[in-house]
Amino acid sequence: MRMLPISLCSPGMKLGKRIFSAEGVVLLAEGVELTASLIRRLDDKGIHYLYIDDPRTEGIEAPQLLSDETQRAALGTIRSVFRDLVDAPGKRHTGMYPYVGRSVRQVMHLVMDDLQRNRDAMIMLSNLLTVDHYLYMHSLNVCVYTTLLGMAYGYGTEELTTLGMGALLHDVGKTQISTDVLLKPDGLSDAEYEEMQRHAERGYYLLKDEPNIPLVAAHCAFQHHERLNGTGYPRRLTGDQIHPYAKWIGIVDSYDAMTSYRIYKNAMLPHQAVETLYAGSGTLYDTAMLKYFRDKVAIYPIGITVKLSSGQTGVVMDINSACAHRPIVRVLTDEAGQDLKTPYELDLSKQLSVMITQVDAGPSER
Repeated sequence: MRMLPISLCSPGMKLGKRIFSAEGVVLLAEGVELTASLIRRLDDKGIHYLYIDDPRTEGIEAPQLLSDETQRAALGTIRSVFRDLVDAPGKRHTGMYPYVGRSVRQVMHLVMDDLQRNRDAMIMLSNLLTVDHYLYMHSLNVCVYTTLLGMAYGYGTEELTTLGMGALLHDVGKTQISTDVLLKPDGLSDAEYEEMQRHAERGYYLLKDEPNIPLVAAHCAFQHHERLNGTGYPRRLTGDQIHPYAKWIGIVDSYDAMTSYRIYKNAMLPHQAVETLYAGSGTLYDTAMLKYFRDKVAIYPIGITVKLSSGQTGVVMDINSACAHRPIVRVLTDEAGQDLKTPYELDLSKQLSVMITQVDAGPSER
């Protein structure tokens, strides 16, 4: 299969991966044939790239970090917790939702079990295509990516559980922000921006007394927008005043936000987002943590179309974990752009004279 921006998808193509609702229910199965109206509806629903079956890329499979069962359970829990808090923001009292900590901890056990089976996995653009609710998917992405980083860093089981819970709930304070502000399609006014920033503090107060939720997880919600040089919010903390878990979550939160399509902006591709993060190395983000992150990110995700310095075009078919910026590519065209009769594999970690010069696989290329 290959990943294509939806603007390049056409009727008759067949889906290579399922598409889920925000509740984790399968809306469209693999193999469904696309129509013009279906493509238009997916675009309207916030799906801006698709995995497409292509005979020339047969055998190329984007890895799935979480099982279908874990995905459904996690999205269902996030939906339930967040919607309850939206429905009763003025009635919030300590212990009102005692199930929150238990259900989130159960989800973390499922996530960790799945990730333990694939500890060497790389952080990829989310291949769980989900319509309708950015906040749910963003929360799950940040949880999965941060937990994967924590495993690479060497945290133990209880540390990972707390880190993952903090990541899953880092944006829970947005349930207390007006939807007019949260979903505004253009720039925020100064007053609206101040309102948006309050989600960090509100998230802390929602979580700090919740049974079965570690206080550190509440501080992750409070601190994930703090930055090393004191330019973050809400308290302008600096350096070691920021909990390490919040620093990890801050990096991953920024990355996932940059690589996700939003109403008011197109998405960056992974290599662009990593470059942007590194521009803040040592000032906004911890340099050593950024290096761990960079080493775990699939700069060029499996299925993405790339152009090579040789003039040829191909699709990334596998990642070299020790050299993520030089993947294995299935070459599909010759230097003149003509389709090859027999595509072949090129390992860029061994062909050092060949480089990727262009990437064409996301909304930012539209």
